[in-house]
Amino acid sequence: MTVSRRIVLAGGAVAGLGTAAAVAGCSAGGASGGRAGAASAPVAVSGPGIGTATVAFHGPRQAGVTTEPPAHAAFVSFTLARGTDRKALGRMMRLLTDDAARLTRGEPALGDTEAELAVHPAALTVTFGFGPGLYRAAGLPSPVADLPAFTVDRLQDRWCGGDLLLQICADDPLTVTHAQRMLIKDARPFGGVRWVQRGFRRSPGVHPAGFTQRNVLGQLDGTANPRDAAMETAVWNPDGGTTLVVRRIRAEIETWDLLSVSDKENAVGRRMTSGAPLSGTAEFDEPDFAKLDDTGLPLMPDFAHVTRARMTDPRFKILRRPYNYDEAPDAQGRPDSGLIFASYQADIERQYLPIQRRLAEKDLLNEWTTPIGSSVFAIPPGCAQDGWIGERVLG
Repeated sequence: MTVSRRIVLAGGAVAGLGTAAAVAGCSAGGASGGRAGAASAPVAVSGPGIGTATVAFHGPRQAGVTTEPPAHAAFVSFTLARGTDRKALGRMMRLLTDDAARLTRGEPALGDTEAELAVHPAALTVTFGFGPGLYRAAGLPSPVADLPAFTVDRLQDRWCGGDLLLQICADDPLTVTHAQRMLIKDARPFGGVRWVQRGFRRSPGVHPAGFTQRNVLGQLDGTANPRDAAMETAVWNPDGGTTLVVRRIRAEIETWDLLSVSDKENAVGRRMTSGAPLSGTAEFDEPDFAKLDDTGLPLMPDFAHVTRARMTDPRFKILRRPYNYDEAPDAQGRPDSGLIFASYQADIERQYLPIQRRLAEKDLLNEWTTPIGSSVFAIPPGCAQDGWIGERVLG
């Protein structure tokens, strides 16, 4: 039954991946068979432990957006194969939705040959994003477009673009790895992997839930996120969808390390220890951009990152949900580390772009950060238990 199901859902997609569309550069801007029943019984969906924790997959909105971010993430981007049309996309999303829902419950995917790896969901979430190319393949207008070029960008094709995105997050890296493998198998008949970015945050128990995470430069990252009621209008559209910007930002750690603490704080606009704005005393104090120091200069410099990124109207804030990355150092021991910057907002044009333009114009932190990847995706609404992600768009 597993084999026939995959043939039915994947059949007619396109034969072979040799026909996959050529990967466009950055612009301005299943396994058959298996033994799914061989694993021990699935864990309870409300288990209290880290390994048994689950996050509901079904609902009017996709999980993995305003959900508390787990410790590990994989962002997987696909390029659709040539000839993949709207009907084929529907088959692909039915297949992906079904297996993602199973995995988030702590159940093996159909045809899962390592079903034992699925029984610890560890707060697994799978979030799907549709790039401009998916809408073109479906013959539909795209609600998102590639970002314009910014002077600070040094973009590399291997970290840019994508027709379909899977954001896979969990508190256990093996859970992420297994879910990634199963879902790539599902998508294989319809397209090829364009890039994978693996990221991490603090592990559970290191800090209490809701603690603002630090990036590899030592900064608290996400203090200014919208909260409570502001989240509704800043992140979500009325239909339950949102948008996602993914930027890979390399940290120039070798030169950052040469700065004094005060120089780092002036570049950021916050205290390195507490995250408090230079005009305040606690992390969540509102920055006072008019406050002067003893010499008559602004306590919050005009070139500081916080000053350039400010968005005082809560409706226009963005939800930062970043993950650190750390690849192997080079032969001289120089690090390859940085940030997978994931920004959720209801409208990229209205919310994200004004902030990014100000940052590109005058943010001193640009001296120690370099954007090398950029992608945009529409995040469709969630689905009911008998539905599938993208059915309102592709159905």
